[in-house]
Amino acid sequence: MTTPPSRAARRSLAGAATLVLALVLGACSVPPKQQTPVDDVAASASGTGETGPEGFEDFYGQSLAWEDCGAGWECATARAPLSWQDPAAGEIELAVKRQPATGERIGSLLTNPGGPGASGIDFITTLAPTVGERVTAAYDLVGFDPRGVGQSSPVVCLDDAAKDESLSRDFDTDEAGLEALAEDRRAWADACAENTGDLLGQVDTQSAARDMDMLRAVLGDEKLAYLGYSYGTQLGATYAGLFPDKVGRLVLDGAIDTSLDPDTISEQQAVGFENALRAYVEDCQAGGECPLRGDADAGMRQIRSLLDAAKANPLPTDSDRRVTQTLGFYGVAVTLYNDQSWPVLTQALTEAFEEGTGNLLLYLADFYNDRNPDGTYSSNSSEAFRAVNCLDGRQDDDPDAMQAQLERLEEAAPTMGSFFAFGGLTCDGWAYPVAEQEFDLHAEGAAPIVVIGTTNDPATPYVWAEGLADTLDSAVLLTWEGEGHTAYGRSNACVGDAVDAYLVDGTVPEDGLRC
Repeated sequence: MTTPPSRAARRSLAGAATLVLALVLGACSVPPKQQTPVDDVAASASGTGETGPEGFEDFYGQSLAWEDCGAGWECATARAPLSWQDPAAGEIELAVKRQPATGERIGSLLTNPGGPGASGIDFITTLAPTVGERVTAAYDLVGFDPRGVGQSSPVVCLDDAAKDESLSRDFDTDEAGLEALAEDRRAWADACAENTGDLLGQVDTQSAARDMDMLRAVLGDEKLAYLGYSYGTQLGATYAGLFPDKVGRLVLDGAIDTSLDPDTISEQQAVGFENALRAYVEDCQAGGECPLRGDADAGMRQIRSLLDAAKANPLPTDSDRRVTQTLGFYGVAVTLYNDQSWPVLTQALTEAFEEGTGNLLLYLADFYNDRNPDGTYSSNSSEAFRAVNCLDGRQDDDPDAMQAQLERLEEAAPTMGSFFAFGGLTCDGWAYPVAEQEFDLHAEGAAPIVVIGTTNDPATPYVWAEGLADTLDSAVLLTWEGEGHTAYGRSNACVGDAVDAYLVDGTVPEDGLRC
């Protein structure tokens, strides 16, 4: 039982030897429905002249001091209020990075890679080569670290050694095990409160969406153009609910259904990972060198048996670290975000089954957790993830309810389900309450919004894209019939062309387009 991040967008792996990111191009079919243009995205290089909400005029009116930060990129630091409810509460910093448009400029395209907790500063340089050339010609590509994340004013919790201990621990589901889990989560909560201060209560998604509106105005855009992945779709949908009249061209890829409660989110995601793992097993067994014997059901049981064995006897590695059940789960899960990572999982499982060692599983788990070989962590994504989610919503922490959920998870997802149980303890001891929802889920009056779903996405199951498209009044649904997490930039030309035409020309894809 690991209670893993239920909304994390993790980097995908490809290339069995080099573990590098990969892109896939292909084709699709287009149903015959009318295409509709949206209003042009107005932009100005010198700001919009908006004053912003009362008391926050100084933030909306600020000018950014851009500096060259290499390879054609420019970096700046924006000021944001600590609290969007209290102008006198102080201020925080937001790190911003952009690549200027290479052609006739439309405006700025803000981006978010998900998480919550993933760095938009790190992500934007990886994203830039994957978007269409027409998009990079028309837009300044803008990445930013949301409040609490990375180079912006960050959430700070455990030191590296304590984080290592927590992220590798296994817990039993009896009374003593759950108390140990609760103690672990309280240690996180106490450390976050002590080391972060008042910011810890201000990193909710609504506050981040208000930051994004401020950045829109400071960058000179009358309306927001935005590309959000995974949790970034929740951020974008929240923005649309708060500022429907400021919605320009929004692409929400790997969608989260904002109408769902946290318990349902966790249960549906467990099924998503179960389905993705089964797809991997079937593909592996159809090849020539798969360590999984028998049919798909038998292969799934072998993987679960391996993880259960690691709980009793963690797998040795070439270092002094061992692969616990928790680390083994992370090592398996990270490869399911991209089907081009499946050969890497085959290598890791072959090593574990045939040699009884876990070197590659440990490497994959560390990749998932942003852990460096020297024991440091390259990001605060785990800390920010927990902080944002604990302000946005919490699972039921009633012991009977959590045990009942465990039973549902094990029935619906026998291999992966239990790893998503007991999320109700994640925010145990958290110092700040859930933020009160201040936005309209339907974003009534917003311009057309493009929601993208991948049919066998483990992290954001396809049913969420259908749900978000139904919830947002102006949304159209674009579907990629594929494997892995998200679509634009890693799927095919059908998805790419549709998104490019929307962002650059304002041509809304047909609702129900399948690629």
